[in-house]
Amino acid sequence: MEMGYGRCGDGGSLFGEIRKGKMAMDTKELLQDIVATYKKFGWKLHRILMRPETRAQIDFADVEGIPIDESRIDALWFTRSSLGGRQACELRLLAETPYALFETFAPDDPEDNQKDVRRELEQKLYETFFVRSEAASPE
Repeated sequence: MEMGYGRCGDGGSLFGEIRKGKMAMDTKELLQDIVATYKKFGWKLHRILMRPETRAQIDFADVEGIPIDESRIDALWFTRSSLGGRQACELRLLAETPYALFETFAPDDPEDNQKDVRRELEQKLYETFFVRSEAASPE
């Protein structure tokens, strides 16, 4: 199992955007753009995670047949085949600032182990963007 993560740009303003529930680009359009970009590179949308306040901005129940699951984060799970028969998984933050957490699994990794690792990545994303932004809130 390999884990990695990446971040582009200055995330400082992103914390404020998330805290206030504002995104410069329409959420629906942003989601569609991210999915289209990942598809160009062979990724398949696997799961959609959204906070209730973000979900309220979307007027559809699913994207490409994938239902939207309620979550503490706004993110998209993508998968694709990787080298050596491994499966690559990427958890992409649903925001204009590109940020994703990456993991690969061997073909013989037990499903329970994969679920645990995916939950850990979701928690890391939550702690990085949502807990941190809530702590920075002047309220």
